[in-house]
Amino acid sequence: MTNSTFKPVAEQLAYLKKGVAEIIPEAELKAKLDNSVKTGKPLRVYLGVDPTAPDLHLGHTVVLRKLKHFQDLGHTAIFLIGDFSAMIGDPTGQSETRPPLTREQVGANAKTYLEQVFKILDRDKTEVRYNSEWLAKLTSYEIIRLTAKYPLARMLEREDFRARLAGGWKGQLFQPSEETLRSRGGDEPAPTLPSSGKASLAKRPSSMAIHELLYPLLTALDAVELKSDVELGATEQKFNLLIHREIQREYGLPGQAVLTMPILVGLDGQRKMSKSLGNYIGITEPPQEMFGKMMSIPDELMWSYYELVTDRTPQEIAALKQEVTGGKLHPMDAKMRLAQEVVTGFHGADAARKAAENFQHVFRDRQAPEEVSVIRLIREKTHLVHSHGIIGTLSPKWCQLLKYVGQSESVAEAARLIEQGGLEANGAVLSDPAARFDGSIAASYELRLGKKKFLRIVVE
Repeated sequence: MTNSTFKPVAEQLAYLKKGVAEIIPEAELKAKLDNSVKTGKPLRVYLGVDPTAPDLHLGHTVVLRKLKHFQDLGHTAIFLIGDFSAMIGDPTGQSETRPPLTREQVGANAKTYLEQVFKILDRDKTEVRYNSEWLAKLTSYEIIRLTAKYPLARMLEREDFRARLAGGWKGQLFQPSEETLRSRGGDEPAPTLPSSGKASLAKRPSSMAIHELLYPLLTALDAVELKSDVELGATEQKFNLLIHREIQREYGLPGQAVLTMPILVGLDGQRKMSKSLGNYIGITEPPQEMFGKMMSIPDELMWSYYELVTDRTPQEIAALKQEVTGGKLHPMDAKMRLAQEVVTGFHGADAARKAAENFQHVFRDRQAPEEVSVIRLIREKTHLVHSHGIIGTLSPKWCQLLKYVGQSESVAEAARLIEQGGLEANGAVLSDPAARFDGSIAASYELRLGKKKFLRIVVE
């Protein structure tokens, strides 16, 4: 007899497969779901994240949303914070060893992660764990026992490990000390040392460290300790996830099913979303900034965003795409719907509506936003005073004024902006870099710098 608290397996699978890159193996996930329906016992599904930085961006939410999908279906969602593994550093896709993080850095990042994660997951229904609970307690015997369960040859099949060991990344000359070279036992002669006093050895990357080989094995113990039925991760994590599945079996557990999600492409339309590349949308950014960034993605990219970061069904996305293709809906309008849905998820419907109205007001109707930064100038007899200091004249050039009040890196940069028609004052374009500002009378100036920057200068 089946338990009615869970939806039928076919319905669950259809919901879970949206946007998924790969399910390994799908038949096993189906069997686990079927058993869950029969027994009324929810699956234990986890996502492990190392808190290596304080903020999450939209790319991180792709896998988080999939964990939320399992949670929506009544399964146990486990958010695992890799506070121990973050101090090792995941070698996936790395060309060199990650710099180690301190416990203090990891702890601070972990706190902000939870605040952000609960913008997506249900706080009351999420099991939060830290892998230091078990990894920090491992004895040397237990670590040796763990490493004996996985062959080195298999570990070195990993593409990024092979590349680094073969010198595919930044190869550097690895040179042991002279003492090490001269301490070889037996009849084996020591390598001949050139005049520099160092051995002439073949190049190999010195950035590959032994502890990096331990990372996927230690994190496999997460799956063992959690007794997980399903683990989620990005496609680049596939190697780690499969090791976790194998190590579970070595410890007498059924192997978990693995579900991978695609990498979200960043705002540049080419590379994966990354804070270091500057092509990201932070989930804690203000609504207007988030909306504006969403509107900057290439038109063709918005369909993958619809699939990966919204709750629209594949059928709804296909219908929307057909409207755009058929000319019934303008691509910008489709993108505005996308931006509003994403902002709603993190800031609420009211904030998203205001962000959409602001975008329409500023960028489509080319009007100033309702809220702008205000810079106040106080008139003295011979000069102007403001928060950045003193301007030694009542009539500086506009390009000088922009530099003085912190709106340009230099006078020359401001002059170039003006020459290119990038400065408007009260609706009039200023194109002469020699034009002067009149600070001798009380007045208010509504400025537009470039396409997106607005401010108000008030002379008092």
